[in-house]
Amino acid sequence: MNPKVDAYISKLDKWHEETEKLRAIVLECPVTEVLKWGVPCYTVDDKNVVLIHGFKEYCALLFVKGALMKDPKGILVQQTENVQSARQVRFTSLQEIVKLRATLKTYVRAAIDVEKAGLKVQRKSTDEFEVAEEFQSRLDKLPKLKKAFEALTPGRQRAYLLHFSSAKQSKTREARIDKCLPLILEGKGLNDE
Repeated sequence: MNPKVDAYISKLDKWHEETEKLRAIVLECPVTEVLKWGVPCYTVDDKNVVLIHGFKEYCALLFVKGALMKDPKGILVQQTENVQSARQVRFTSLQEIVKLRATLKTYVRAAIDVEKAGLKVQRKSTDEFEVAEEFQSRLDKLPKLKKAFEALTPGRQRAYLLHFSSAKQSKTREARIDKCLPLILEGKGLNDE
């Protein structure tokens, strides 16, 4: 048990008992407990396997490579259509966690097996993502922008494409593009400082 995770749990107002129970279940498996991204994370050979997250409406056990796992109980949820690898098991009460204890341990062990086998999720390539018309227009008109965008890592490219295309109105897409142009030209990602 990691003292940083103890401190994290002690400060929880919501999902406190549920997080403690999920932690206890996961720690019955051969994992190392760390705090990453501000949440409890469980690793095998320094590779992330499972995280515990608390959200407004639910808490979740997130399997980092859940897309590669078998789901005989049909409990794994894809957070959004853009999440390619991770899958969650969501809970709204302690009783749900207690009821699924044995299943959760089985799933954690399966996630460990996936990681130890070195399996990798086949991610969609950047060119499979929608390019907002407004952004494509800018790329066509500004060769310097196109060159800078193509020089970004695939993950940074995808983040921009998702950010631009998720806006419902053209005006919003244009505003997002305008705001991000300097970052792209500097070779920075959407969330880079």
